[in-house]
Amino acid sequence: MKKYEIMYILKADLDDAARKAEIEKLNAILTGQGAKVTKVNEWGLRDLAYPIKKQNKGYYVVLKVEADVNATKEFDRLTKINNNVLRYLVTVDQE
Repeated sequence: MKKYEIMYILKADLDDAARKAEIEKLNAILTGQGAKVTKVNEWGLRDLAYPIKKQNKGYYVVLKVEADVNATKEFDRLTKINNNVLRYLVTVDQE
């Protein structure tokens, strides 16, 4: 299994309960595919450099994950259709 770093930006207008539920749902996508989430770092609400989907702010979350390719592909597929995620990026962690 490779180590990945995943960053995603959630809509800023989600309330705390909905935001926590969304983070848990996205983590469950990975763990359901056999991945291990080693670290969750919530950066919080930040201004975006440019509008994304008509939003000027977003809630940033960074994950460190040990996973295989199938888990990241499933995360990619389900994140694309999730309207609460403004943007995401999956990279191989070089550490």
